[in-house]
Amino acid sequence: MSFAEISSIGEFGLIERIRRAAPSAASLRVGIGDDCAAQAPVPAELLLTTTDMLIEEVHFRRAWTDLHRLGRKSVSVNISDIAAMGGAPKTLFLALGLPSAMTVAEVDEFAAGFLEAAAEYGAVLAGGDTCRSPGPLLICVTAQGAVPEMQLVSRAGAREGEAVYVSGTLGDSALALRMLQKGQTPCAAIAGRHHDPRARTELGRALAEGGIASAMIDVSDGLLADLGHILKASGVGALLDEESLPLSSSFREAFVADPEVLQLALSGGEDYELLFCTPPHKEGEIAALSAALSLPLTRIGEIRPPSEGFSLRHRDGSSRPVGSKGFSHFNAG
Repeated sequence: MSFAEISSIGEFGLIERIRRAAPSAASLRVGIGDDCAAQAPVPAELLLTTTDMLIEEVHFRRAWTDLHRLGRKSVSVNISDIAAMGGAPKTLFLALGLPSAMTVAEVDEFAAGFLEAAAEYGAVLAGGDTCRSPGPLLICVTAQGAVPEMQLVSRAGAREGEAVYVSGTLGDSALALRMLQKGQTPCAAIAGRHHDPRARTELGRALAEGGIASAMIDVSDGLLADLGHILKASGVGALLDEESLPLSSSFREAFVADPEVLQLALSGGEDYELLFCTPPHKEGEIAALSAALSLPLTRIGEIRPPSEGFSLRHRDGSSRPVGSKGFSHFNAG
């Protein structure tokens, strides 16, 4: 089968197919099928909007993942940004550039994963666009969420003396990618972190609602790069403790075999965990929140004066300045 199968139902037939599968929401007065989506604003709430692209052979390879999981990931990587500002996801907009080899069944598989993940986060698909791509599969998602105005958490609130925490574990997604690039098969747990990540929406809301996080970001480009964003926005420095980095059992096994993989936990990216800063007296609340969510929340460093810069303390007790190295689409090489 080929693109001719999609041509037989046409662009609007394909959109109608997706519309029938997508639920609505009370706040969405007009959804898929009109020129714009129309939503009812909520007083005293801020509208959060983020957008992200996934391009075949840049962000994913279809030889490594199925379209259902790709649909799920397309949702999660966007909603992770909503979580990082303490918001609750509301609506999603999906634009697809479909290559000539794409079939209706494959679009259905992608849409099923997309809508499944959206429902898990409490979000609805409210609109989008489809077109033919002369090259790879192109996926562009815009996510919108809301946060009470007084609960918004940005990157700019970190203060000297605060603790730096991260949720979950680091480096698993990058380890899976490294193994795939080498022709190896990662274990299910590691592969799942790469192909089907989970946005930490419950944690983000709890940190914002409880006034626990002073600054926050999701770990998408790598721990060093993303903490670097917080430090720049807040005008502070930081000391990270290498020994404290939370690593999964699978990652630790790889680390024993090759200590160089530790760099993946520092700079690998696509963990989609939440990295946040908090005053030291909030540690009891963080421990309680960790237990309530059954999610590890690990203290990995502290915020320092800007004059001290950004440093990493190694396992042997020595420290060295580090750059905020992480993934960038426009880095040479």
